[in-house]
Amino acid sequence: MLLLTPGPTPVPESVRVAMSTPTIHHRTPEFEAIFGKARTYLKTLFDMEEVLILASSGTGAMEACVLHLCQSKAIVVNSGKFGERFGKICAAYNKPFVEIKNEWDTPVSVDAIVELVKNDASIDAVCMQVCESAGGLRHPIEAVAKAVKAIRPNVMIIADGITAVGVEKVETTHIDALISGSQKALMLPPGLAFIGLNTKALEIIENGGVGYYFNLKTELKNQRKNTTAWTAATTLVIGLVAMCELIEAEGGLEKLYADTQKRAMATNKALHALGLRIYPKVPAKAMSAVLHDDASKIRKILKSKYGVNMAGGQDHIKETLFRINHMGLVHVYETAWTLNAVEMALSELSLRPFDGTANRVFTQEFYQG
Repeated sequence: MLLLTPGPTPVPESVRVAMSTPTIHHRTPEFEAIFGKARTYLKTLFDMEEVLILASSGTGAMEACVLHLCQSKAIVVNSGKFGERFGKICAAYNKPFVEIKNEWDTPVSVDAIVELVKNDASIDAVCMQVCESAGGLRHPIEAVAKAVKAIRPNVMIIADGITAVGVEKVETTHIDALISGSQKALMLPPGLAFIGLNTKALEIIENGGVGYYFNLKTELKNQRKNTTAWTAATTLVIGLVAMCELIEAEGGLEKLYADTQKRAMATNKALHALGLRIYPKVPAKAMSAVLHDDASKIRKILKSKYGVNMAGGQDHIKETLFRINHMGLVHVYETAWTLNAVEMALSELSLRPFDGTANRVFTQEFYQG
């Protein structure tokens, strides 16, 4: 079965082999050396002053950032399930917040956030996604961060980059905390979360520190010594180092970003050539999200007949969305196979005759576009 869901993504064979080695103890020089390698790779990936590794899903990192970097009131951007989650985290801790809510295909307006920041001095954090994977939407996080910092530099910009880090270069100049997870572009099993932090965020954390398990001050103190506050996910960290080494062997981050962008753009053009509608107004590079009344039927045919597992939607677009993953080291032939299967499914549903359009357009765009 070809797994092309937007997380979890497939784990490459060499990474699985690395994780199959005998378990080692986390309080040893051997693991500290591995952990140090992981931190070095992640600092390059995030391009930020510090990166923390947590044994949790990405939601744990979201919660930790809200706890540490929002003291009075947050703006949360809700254009999908994960933007909605930032608001739920604030509510769980009785932190005041104001929600900007859009349709799931619509990116947030920079001006809307700027107006709130200008008119409410209690706002000290903006929490939003880089890519809202519920609908495959790309938010203008860099523009938001720059505009907010120009007005009030102390407002913390907390960016959920779980489906963006490793997909594209996220400009972190004005971002204080950038979150990611292991099961997306880094092609590991679920279980690790990462937080990139800049100097201002580190200062707040070092002067505060809240909570117990998700106390980032405690983690920071330990991880700077290449160890962890609590039991480390040793096998996953070993896999992380192996995956970062694989990315380097395949040409490095710049090649990964370029290939992902080409694959995403070529896929969207192929889908458009089939008469399908790309759902978000500003598509993210992490996935191609198609809105179609027969989306669930298309997904069923792909899984049962062509061995392709794609994700559907959630909530109000659960049955009418399908999403094709582009995160990670996805082979060109895998995407080509999937697009061919989509076209075959459309033919089986009597929606359009099969004529090879998808593969022709995809191949031309990928190699010549």
